[in-house]
Amino acid sequence: MLAFFLPLFLLFLMIGLPVFFGLLAAPGLLLWLNDQQRDLALLYRNVYNGMDSFPLMAIPFFMLAGVLMNRGGITTRLVEFSQAMMGHFRGGLAHVNILSSMLFAGLSGSAVADTSALGSMLIPAMEKNGYSRKFSAAITAASSVIGPIIPPSGIMIIYSYVMGESVAALFLAGIIPGILVGVGLMMMTWFMAQRYDFPAATARASWGARGQASLKAFFPLMTPVIILGGILGGIFTPTEASAVAAFYALMVSLFILKSMTTRDLPKVLMEAAMTSSVVLLLVGAAMAFKTVVSLSHAPEILAAWILSLSENPLILLFLINLLLFVVGMFLDAGPAIIILAPILGPIFTDLGVHPVHFAIIMSVNLTVGLATPPMGLVLFVASSVSGEKIESISKAILPFLAIEVIVIFLITYVEPISLGIPRFFGFISGG
Repeated sequence: MLAFFLPLFLLFLMIGLPVFFGLLAAPGLLLWLNDQQRDLALLYRNVYNGMDSFPLMAIPFFMLAGVLMNRGGITTRLVEFSQAMMGHFRGGLAHVNILSSMLFAGLSGSAVADTSALGSMLIPAMEKNGYSRKFSAAITAASSVIGPIIPPSGIMIIYSYVMGESVAALFLAGIIPGILVGVGLMMMTWFMAQRYDFPAATARASWGARGQASLKAFFPLMTPVIILGGILGGIFTPTEASAVAAFYALMVSLFILKSMTTRDLPKVLMEAAMTSSVVLLLVGAAMAFKTVVSLSHAPEILAAWILSLSENPLILLFLINLLLFVVGMFLDAGPAIIILAPILGPIFTDLGVHPVHFAIIMSVNLTVGLATPPMGLVLFVASSVSGEKIESISKAILPFLAIEVIVIFLITYVEPISLGIPRFFGFISGG
């Protein structure tokens, strides 16, 4: 009977029950009907146990850093820097949107924060510059998925927590895939700009203006350097790096840029706490859900079924990408990783796929799902920020999703894209 927990969970999602409650209600109801009171108590106790983890402390600290950067006006400086570098191209503001997302990814690691912060600035600016509102919202949503790929990344911290992989290795493995997504989106934007005669945002900036914009963005852009440099240099752990990032963002906002005052801190802390609590509650519920997965023997059943389809790892990787793409349409990346990584990870590791490589395949695929119709979370955020209907944004985002799917398959079948940098720094062995 427990094997029905997954269809019941999907049914709850379809009728609009929030993911957190669905993750607990589906297995809880079946355990209650099965009269498994001890397992039922274990299920809900594991909600707390799933959150009670030192590595997971990195998530609220990175989110706090992102909120501080946004409230401190640092997002504006990143946009100004991007505009100075790329605003003169045809389709300049669309390119600025993408580059800003790539830079913002190194600060917050959150697609939702990216969509909200950059969308509120760039969507009105793009509309004023002659772009349609649906296109502006679509490019914002599509580029925001770079946030969880380029380090720091909340979902990679979750993957590391669930599967015991090195956070530093996953962070390094996400750099080239994140850049590839950004470059791919820029290529599609360039093609559309030529076809639809998009305007340039500004005249070509002088080298002096570019230098001035670079100086303004210097301290924000140092954030990922401090994070990765500290981790690679062995100065601090990834969890400690998140606290350092939050402290650095606070110092930059309060004392260097002076773009925030101590009166703003209560609102900043409240916003970061609310966002973090949502993520951590989902993680706790997903860990409890995972307990029932193991009780039902679903991993063994699914593994046997997957291996019965083919013994060729290349074909299986293609099929798993399709599965993850569909899952990403309906389920947030964090819970999906907690539920599916322990099932799928060992299967592909046994087939010869490197664990870090599979982690990146899964993380990128599920992250793209955040912008995939019909249930992609950032689509709802983009709709809220822009005032455009989700249906319109969903149609406009399809060319950009096609590019992201191509990048996913490049990452899947060209292993050095993911493993080149971590292998160079000695975080994984082999060559």
